[in-house]
Amino acid sequence: MKPLLKISGLHTSFGGGQDEVKAVRDISLTIEKGETHALVGESGSGKSVTALSVMQLLPYPRAHHSGGSITFQGQELIGAETDTMREIRGNRIAMIFQEPLTSLNPLHSIKKQIAEVLHLHKALSPDEAHARVLELLDLVGLSEAKTRLGALPHEFSGGQQQRVMIAMSLANDPDILIADEPTTALDVTIQAQVLKLLQDLQEKLDMAMLLITHDLGIVRHMADTVSVMTDGEIVEQGTAEQVFANPSHEYTKHLLAAEPKGRPDAPPADAPEVMNAGDIKVWFPIKKGIIRRTVDHVKAVDGITLSVRQGHTLGVVGESGSGKSTLGRALLKLEKSRGEITFEGRSLQAMNAKDLKPYRREMQIVFQDPFGSLSPRLSIRQIVEEGLLVHGVGGENGGGNGADQRRDLVVQALEEVGLEATMLNRYPHEFSGGQRQRIAIARALILKPK
Repeated sequence: MKPLLKISGLHTSFGGGQDEVKAVRDISLTIEKGETHALVGESGSGKSVTALSVMQLLPYPRAHHSGGSITFQGQELIGAETDTMREIRGNRIAMIFQEPLTSLNPLHSIKKQIAEVLHLHKALSPDEAHARVLELLDLVGLSEAKTRLGALPHEFSGGQQQRVMIAMSLANDPDILIADEPTTALDVTIQAQVLKLLQDLQEKLDMAMLLITHDLGIVRHMADTVSVMTDGEIVEQGTAEQVFANPSHEYTKHLLAAEPKGRPDAPPADAPEVMNAGDIKVWFPIKKGIIRRTVDHVKAVDGITLSVRQGHTLGVVGESGSGKSTLGRALLKLEKSRGEITFEGRSLQAMNAKDLKPYRREMQIVFQDPFGSLSPRLSIRQIVEEGLLVHGVGGENGGGNGADQRRDLVVQALEEVGLEATMLNRYPHEFSGGQRQRIAIARALILKPK
């Protein structure tokens, strides 16, 4: 009996000549019907490129396969006709992408986007499509589905956007689901619901899954078999039980040893207070009618009080859409708010942009969506260096030794997050989602915020 999906000796590269990047090198794996196969490894190891190779969604001809084969139920996918792939994609093989906001059309409602997937592959009446959309949104735990069908993607939180993506991927009951970090943006409550949902659907539909994740806990819970990937190569394969209990490759041992365990020593309880916030409120008006009269408010943040001490980590937890990100932006004066915010004893609420500038250096943020927060027009060096230029670190106006000093600081920041100096002149789209997030972290930490 043929396996559902078989990858044999696959090579995937980008560019050519001296600039050729070999992203995937001679990998092989098989997935049987009903099986969950986890592909694990650090960001940039080639996991997502492998998934996109299966879907034939790479930027061909810049991307190319110098060797290997990908078959689905015995049918070759590499070089398949457009009509053949259109019939398979989103129908027999579906994919949940890593970045929901960049995968959803910002101009179309969630109902239209989910219904589009249904209409491409099934002859449904408008009423049938409507009912199926509601059913899918309810399955993935998206609250108030009936009242938000006309909402656009940006009106949902990151976790809610991911749930919409999952609903779209499951619309046509696929034979195999490729899940690229499917629960990255979800809170733990919804994450558990989604994982349980995927398991239930697997059992009901006998659906196979290629699970791409960095979360070893999910792999332990979900996977039947595991492939460990690094530098474009699969270095170890086996059942999940075998790989976790008795890893043979040094990289696998390193990966398992890096899994967070325990808690660090607590900082002093009497450490000085860095930031204090009192009764913070962020309300968004609900406007209706021709003159757009305010009829009510969405209370995204309503009366939050907190303080953060030097060296301490304050965790703000809650379900997606509960106001966590809005609170973070309000504390950094990136969102209008009411209440009192002080930083090292100075009130920030009454400050104008000029007065706030020196404090901006001391308060940095790493956003939830790294691709959306990194300019596609700037190189990695320009992105990470920008804060140094704005705050005059390493010389001003880009001259002489100042430019060299800034370059050294950028290289140091990148190396601290596990990236190399050779990546300085590359652009965000050339990196995986995890690597982009590391770039965002380097940009935030290079100014050594308090």
